[in-house]
Amino acid sequence: MKFTYTFLLFFILKTTSFKAQNVSFSTSNLPIIKVNTNQGTIVNEPKIMADMEVIYNGVGKTNAITDKPTGYLGKTGIEFRGSTSQQLFPKKPYGIELWVDSTQKSRKIALLSMPEESDWILNATYNDKTLMRDVLSYDLANRMGRYATRSRYCEMVINGNYEGLYILMEKIKRDKNRVDVSSLKLTDNTGDDVTGGYILKIDKTEGTKSKLWNTTLTIGTQIFTIPIQIEYPKITDITDAQFNYIKKYVTDFETSLNGADYLTPKAQWREMIDIDSFVDYFLITEFTKNVDGYRLSTYFYKDKDSKGGKLKMGPAWDYNLAFGNAEYLEGYKTTGWQFKINDLAIPAKDINFLAPTWWERLAVDSTFRVKASKRWEILRKTAFSLDRINTWIDSTANVLQEPKNRNFSRWTGVLGKYVWPNYYVGATYENETSWMKDWIRQRTAWLDAQLKVFGQPLANEVDITKESSLRVFPNPTQSETMIEYDVLKKGRVKINVYDLTGRLLKTLIDEEKNVKTYQVKLNSENFSSGMYLIDYQLDGVPVESMRIIKK
Repeated sequence: MKFTYTFLLFFILKTTSFKAQNVSFSTSNLPIIKVNTNQGTIVNEPKIMADMEVIYNGVGKTNAITDKPTGYLGKTGIEFRGSTSQQLFPKKPYGIELWVDSTQKSRKIALLSMPEESDWILNATYNDKTLMRDVLSYDLANRMGRYATRSRYCEMVINGNYEGLYILMEKIKRDKNRVDVSSLKLTDNTGDDVTGGYILKIDKTEGTKSKLWNTTLTIGTQIFTIPIQIEYPKITDITDAQFNYIKKYVTDFETSLNGADYLTPKAQWREMIDIDSFVDYFLITEFTKNVDGYRLSTYFYKDKDSKGGKLKMGPAWDYNLAFGNAEYLEGYKTTGWQFKINDLAIPAKDINFLAPTWWERLAVDSTFRVKASKRWEILRKTAFSLDRINTWIDSTANVLQEPKNRNFSRWTGVLGKYVWPNYYVGATYENETSWMKDWIRQRTAWLDAQLKVFGQPLANEVDITKESSLRVFPNPTQSETMIEYDVLKKGRVKINVYDLTGRLLKTLIDEEKNVKTYQVKLNSENFSSGMYLIDYQLDGVPVESMRIIKK
């Protein structure tokens, strides 16, 4: 069966009870945002005009819904935003643009002490019952010394109805206070002018259209495409020369990284990227085990050559499914490398959202590994300190004490209930935050052990052209597959087959083997169409994994 979001929506509605209740609301310790659409109906696109007020009386002061709006009073354009969250959940996320007046001309305003801009996001954080995962992740990225979206908790009222707790957030944009790359004009088509700035992303292609091209990923004999979208400049503001330049730059980087000599000191890719930014993105994605990391909501950017000009990863974005909050792609596990996500049994709904090969290649490079290992050691004493993170969680929970109660009274189908794609369902808010803290503790312990040796040379690092120890043919297959494997050292061989959920389907081999090349048949006639994982271990140590596709 072909998976669609319509099917997913049907499934969610069948398995989850959504309830919204009217809540009495008059005061808050958080800022209050009031929106009046003047009988207009908010839709996905385009933005409709509304009146907006931001009530904020200062730190430590109570804000009343009847107070004078000191934070903002004026016109705004408002629309639904997001992909999955907009389609599946009753509490909608919003995109807003501050307008001068009914002419809909944008204006930049500093909201709640954040730098001025016209475009903002109101994050509903519906399926994250701690209400913290996004904000915590951005705090971590910021403490790593990287720009990360600024955010403020608030409570929201639309047309007189209390809508719950929201997170007012900066949208990723080119700006001196956001992604600080050079402006790119339509006339910047040659020389240094055309070399930046650009903001790119790997993401779903729904929503605002962007200029894009496809990079490819080969699994067996099947080729998957990964769209690389240009977030800035907008599709209406980019010339062919600019598009061709940045496409060639990224393609050249990929070609070099995938080349046979990519581990050599003079490999071209080393001069094309800011490797420290790649290390930091790698570490925050692994620490949070964000199931969207590497393959969705993944941003990177490039400034002009005269201003450094290397490709940089970031900003960090969209972490509501991080810290164990996803029941799929092993997001709930505290063990395992997230950059190996393509090696997992991929659910049908994610088969078109795979990660590029960058991270698997970088993870074999000694320079990258040593930098990651040393950087982790520093971060564990600073940004990733468990004491600091636990204090942050406790402090934030205290600030949200009353607002979160109102939020879960407004949306009664959330707390203590399954909401897609939760793995853990706690009976109380305290259960949810406690579970997340324990998950972080266990994840940190696993990464401590792994990254301690991550900087050590790999046994196969020098000879990267060595043939695979595991070969599968035909792939894709309709019924019968031949698996050929090399035993390079006498020992106990185990070859397992896993299904889409990571459940063990078959153990093909579990016995002592001498040094030799062997073959074993896999009959997949009764398998459903989709992707499966062949896992080869020798004496309990992983040797290689390979994906097969059943037609």
